[in-house]
Amino acid sequence: MFNKILIANRGEIACRVIQTAKALGIATVAVYSDADANARFVKLADEAYRLGPAPAAESYLRADRILAIAQQSGAQAVHPGYGFLSENEDFAAACEAAGIAFIGPPASAIAAMGSKSAAKALMEKAGVPLVPGYHGDDQDPALLQSQADAIGYPVLIKASAGGGGKGMRIVEKSDDFAAALASCQREARASFGDDKVLVEKYLTRPRHVEIQVFADKLGGCVYLFERDCSVQRRHQKVLEEAPAPHLPQATREAMGEAAVAAARAVGYVGAGTVEFIMDVDTGKFYFMEMNTRLQVEHPVTEMITGQDLVAWQLAVAAGGALPMKQDQLAIRGHAIEARIYAEDPDKGFLPSTGALLHLATPVESAHVRIDTGVEQGDAISPFYDPMIAKLIVWGETREAALRQMDAALAQYQIVGLSSNVSFLRRIVNHHSFAGGNVDTGLIARHHDELLPPPAAPTARQLALLALAEALAQQAPYPAAAGWRLNGEQTRRFAFRQDEEEYRAALRHQTNGFAISVEGQSFSASAQLNGCQLHAVLDGAAIKAAVARHGAQRVLFENGERLAVEWVDPYAYTELGVHGETHLKAPMPGRVVALLAKIGKWVAKGTPLLILEAMKMEHTITAPGDGVVQDFYFSAGEQVNDGDELVDFAAE
Repeated sequence: MFNKILIANRGEIACRVIQTAKALGIATVAVYSDADANARFVKLADEAYRLGPAPAAESYLRADRILAIAQQSGAQAVHPGYGFLSENEDFAAACEAAGIAFIGPPASAIAAMGSKSAAKALMEKAGVPLVPGYHGDDQDPALLQSQADAIGYPVLIKASAGGGGKGMRIVEKSDDFAAALASCQREARASFGDDKVLVEKYLTRPRHVEIQVFADKLGGCVYLFERDCSVQRRHQKVLEEAPAPHLPQATREAMGEAAVAAARAVGYVGAGTVEFIMDVDTGKFYFMEMNTRLQVEHPVTEMITGQDLVAWQLAVAAGGALPMKQDQLAIRGHAIEARIYAEDPDKGFLPSTGALLHLATPVESAHVRIDTGVEQGDAISPFYDPMIAKLIVWGETREAALRQMDAALAQYQIVGLSSNVSFLRRIVNHHSFAGGNVDTGLIARHHDELLPPPAAPTARQLALLALAEALAQQAPYPAAAGWRLNGEQTRRFAFRQDEEEYRAALRHQTNGFAISVEGQSFSASAQLNGCQLHAVLDGAAIKAAVARHGAQRVLFENGERLAVEWVDPYAYTELGVHGETHLKAPMPGRVVALLAKIGKWVAKGTPLLILEAMKMEHTITAPGDGVVQDFYFSAGEQVNDGDELVDFAAE
């Protein structure tokens, strides 16, 4: 076994690898960019070395610098994690040439599976079923269009070298193909440096079921059952679970055997995932791609098998045999993983950057696991994937796991940036997911139920906010406020949500407070310890948390999150000088293309420009009928959150 390994990655996966390495007595070396100098994984590692500036191209993608640090530090092996250089055949080959073990498959296997089109040709020879499509090298747009027309719509355009939902577009009709192809290629170039695509028939009700495979250098190869990753948004996984619900045992075995055949066909070594697309209507499954690395969702496999897959990776890379044979592996219970992201579901899932000003999580146990790379006070930067954590739960049954997940999500508290926690909880409680009736269209099909308009604060919530505000402001106010905490006078509070103001009046009494909120009255007593509020409203004991940052107040109570703005009676608010005619950047990013002409009339919803952030494209559209007066940035320029992009005159 190795004495020291270098981890060529960051964030939660770097922390995850360090955890297993420490348990095995293996020293760890971290590499970091300037943005990650104080990150959790850097603190956990035994040694840490600077790679370069924040952009990945100047740090985590610099194979030469990583290898130089590996040699300098005396690391015997490199663990690539996932993303970055994990599926880069040249990096794997360079490690081996330098006498450093690559904790992953041989470069030849990465090359064979790295191109989706080449991999499909190989799988066809191995007898693995394929979705009808075009996987050729000729990338002439006219040819690709003709192939799509021949396959029949809808079709899926997919970056050949891609993954993670980047460089993928569903095309419903022939007229939309050219624009979708151009957008897909731009995103593929930005993400992978390769704009080659393939075109496949798009199944209207597909499930995404993948098989975890493992192979050693001695000829052993097993599968550790399946994961269902069907709950997706824009081809990005949101929830994963193992085993897949309602999957017949015969299908499970057939998929497992096909996955092992795929791994053997390329001389695979280490951890890999063979992804299948499964037609809900027919039950047939087809090879989609193979990821030649550890997957983000590997913890659910660990939870149902009781195995540490990183420990398996280390053992195999060191030349050892697989720890278990196929007949020794068994499924126990059910596990679900939720990906907690810094994004705003109410604003089209735009990435959210900033500091984690308040972070409270459920307690970890045999049933609850949290894989994360951040702590309270850390920042989510615009340079990398906006994942905050992976929340994984286990139960004896799927129903028990669902209860565990709902309870754990209800305890997750994040303030300082937007997150998808409430959205995840709505999915977990939705009848389709709870019943195991999953396919990749679940979120889109139930969009209105899963993404309802923000609810107005209730009188109970406003009463709790008023209590917390009064207790937090115990220092006497100026006489004009007419307020003494231990006096008899009334203090009035106002909170704003989406331009609506809500008022509460709080009067101190001998045994507590009398609160009047939106026409309702409460008798109350309360204590505030930090952000923890213990209150009694009309005889009902309540435990809540209220985080305060600037004017923002965020209430967590009974699994619900409410964010409002406290209206300071002494503050003067200046109205914006531009009103609604200037469209602003919803996040930091780069302008990819300007799509409208200055001075030309456009209809509501017309695309005006494309903004790229975190390697995903976001289209800014006209908020109404009107005329584009001016663009403030050109294609290729960087913009900050809130920068004015377009001067738009609405009719």
